[in-house]
Amino acid sequence: MDTSSRQALKAQAHHLKPVVLIGAKGLTDAVINETEHALVAHELIKVKINGAEKEDRQLMSQELCERLNAVLVQSIGNTAINCRGNKDNK
Repeated sequence: MDTSSRQALKAQAHHLKPVVLIGAKGLTDAVINETEHALVAHELIKVKINGAEKEDRQLMSQELCERLNAVLVQSIGNTAINCRGNKDNK
């Protein structure tokens, strides 16, 4: 993903509220399924990661993107912005 695309996605995501919350149990199958549904519905989402250290948040964000074939647009503090285009939308 090039810089201009990433900047445009960041701007689009600015006003969004987190639709997926990762709690103390971490990256569970339920969280992954919920994130999958959110990406299908919205394509661009915010994920809030609570109760984890910085390195753990980064690892969770990366693993979530890898498992769902999504792109990590940005990660600031406890919030990650993920994007995945829908196959149905052109």
